[in-house]
Amino acid sequence: MAWVLLVIGGVFEIGFTTCLRHVDGFRNLPWTLGFLGSVALSMGLLEVAARSIPMGTAYIVWGGIGALGTVIVGIAWYGESAGLVRLLLMLGVVACIAGLKLTAQG
Repeated sequence: MAWVLLVIGGVFEIGFTTCLRHVDGFRNLPWTLGFLGSVALSMGLLEVAARSIPMGTAYIVWGGIGALGTVIVGIAWYGESAGLVRLLLMLGVVACIAGLKLTAQG
């Protein structure tokens, strides 16, 4: 269950980075509330997952999910580059996350 919570926390990290793009100095209230709610849920789920998963492993998996998801959102909705090298590096992140999951004791 800890791994499920960690993945959900990573998804909320994607949410807070996406909201952060639109907060406009925290003057845009709906996006700011989305950012704050996503941060709280993301960090809270990371904390709960880290009770069973080693913190270093939990943190890098959570951060990797968030970083990878944020890049995908940028490509899909904001016209960011989807060049071959970038996609291969993203695949490397996925491989590292999978490797950490497979070798974790939690």
